[in-house]
Amino acid sequence: MMNVSKSPLPFWKSLRQHWRQVLGEGIILVILGWLALLLPIAFATPLYSIIGWIFAFSGLVGLITTASGRHAPGFWWSLMSAILAITVGFTLIEWPAPGSAFVIYLLTAFFVIEGLATIMFALDYKRQLSGRWEWMVASGFVDLALAAMVLLGLPETTPWAIGLLVGINMVFGGSAMVAIAIYAHTTRIKGQK
Repeated sequence: MMNVSKSPLPFWKSLRQHWRQVLGEGIILVILGWLALLLPIAFATPLYSIIGWIFAFSGLVGLITTASGRHAPGFWWSLMSAILAITVGFTLIEWPAPGSAFVIYLLTAFFVIEGLATIMFALDYKRQLSGRWEWMVASGFVDLALAAMVLLGLPETTPWAIGLLVGINMVFGGSAMVAIAIYAHTTRIKGQK
């Protein structure tokens, strides 16, 4: 196990106490990401509804995890991200109009806000504890790249592209959370149990 010498104790206790929830959320996001990648290929018609439910469920899981770690750094960024995912999810469920400009702008806004929130969360995490924060920064930049892809017209060129972009977003975000949770579980502060 690794030792960490510079780390605020309240944050570290909170992260170590809730590492299982963070790990669980990360695993669920990876699974939902793979569903977003694979389901639109099989079910082209209700594409936006499927993606909407995946967003809503991931946001609900994020909201539950965030509520359990109120003292963790990045709390407000995580809360905003969860609420945003739920909002986008229910909007896609209620507005299943393929090729709609509104949906394209909604997804672009989601990826930009999610990317910036993830990067800010990573910077909060880095200030409090170094280790695996780079995964979160990479995930944030992937979200910003996905926003650029949406603006460049990728979703209009292929029907399954929305599922691809959402899947990539969730797989990268979930993988970053898994890495942070494992790091929190396996790293010890000097002088702490």
